Amino acid sequence: MMSNLRTMLTCRWAARRVQRYLDSDPAAPLDAAEAHRLQAHLAECARCTRRVEEYRALGQALRDWSAQHAPDPARVARLHEQAERLITQGPE
Repeated sequence: MMSNLRTMLTCRWAARRVQRYLDSDPAAPLDAAEAHRLQAHLAECARCTRRVEEYRALGQALRDWSAQHAPDPARVARLHEQAERLITQGPE
């Protein structure tokens, strides 16, 4: 019973850190001890490892989609022009 509770708490702790770990978020990095603890947990927990694999697959799918659906350069140029006008002239 205590082992299950400890595992549940560790999984919960890990779930709150997985995204930061995968993204290497410079705004909220994991310290070395947290990264080591998370890696150790992932080495033992199939459920959390599946979550990591799902996050990685989602990230790859988003990268693939965005590579195929780049914004229209003409629209981007118009947005830049409009932003520049707003900055230099203010709203009309």
